[in-house]
Amino acid sequence: MDKFKAYKITEVDKKASAAFVDFTLDELDPGEVVVRVAYSDVNVKDALAATGKGRILLRPECIGGIDLSGTVVSSTDSRFAKGDAVLATGFDLGVKHHGGYAEYARVPADWLVRIPQGMSLFDAMAFGTAGFTAGLGIVRMEQNGLKPSNGPVIVNGATGGVGSVAIDALSRLGYHVVALTGKEAETGYLKKLGAKEVVLRQSLDLTKIRPLDRAQWAGAVDTLGGEVLAGMASGMKIGGQIAPIGRAARPTPKPTVPHFT
Repeated sequence: MDKFKAYKITEVDKKASAAFVDFTLDELDPGEVVVRVAYSDVNVKDALAATGKGRILLRPECIGGIDLSGTVVSSTDSRFAKGDAVLATGFDLGVKHHGGYAEYARVPADWLVRIPQGMSLFDAMAFGTAGFTAGLGIVRMEQNGLKPSNGPVIVNGATGGVGSVAIDALSRLGYHVVALTGKEAETGYLKKLGAKEVVLRQSLDLTKIRPLDRAQWAGAVDTLGGEVLAGMASGMKIGGQIAPIGRAARPTPKPTVPHFT
């Protein structure tokens, strides 16, 4: 194998630039497994890194892509063999370790997961980091006692990747899901996913958030942060579970002790 294409992000004097370049396996970062990459997502972190709008990169140059799916080409770790279908998401990929925006990637074996039988390489990245994040949030909430009989679960940022998967998964698990969104035109889409109710964020009065409000939510998935997260926290039932995942909104929530007691 000679050279292959990679999308490299370079940061100089706090300014980022990105371009497709030729790369070789010898130039890839260390790791026990070489993967022929099939797919990688475009996540928020990827966009921030490539445009320089976020302090994402932890090195001057890095192949982008914080996730990938593909086929093992070679492995020095006994857990993986040539031909295995694998995926990787998170860790230092695309941030401090060359990521998935290349035809090949070399990664530590501990970062890889073998793709389950019946799931394609495409499906793995169609769910991608957003799907993994939503799934992990739901699993953690259920481990802490969330169940459908506890009451409704509200999902903020409902039309995004994490929010959409969360609504679909929660509704399939039997939860009464309330979708919170700023996009009225997407009401039909959200109900098709499984939301029983759709609430528009613009209908909320965020100037009147109280430390404790009427208890109505058994669980919440939040992908934005900000005042809405504080408002949802004030409306949690006793023993309610929150999965605070994103922070796209301005960081101004002012939670107090009652939110967490």
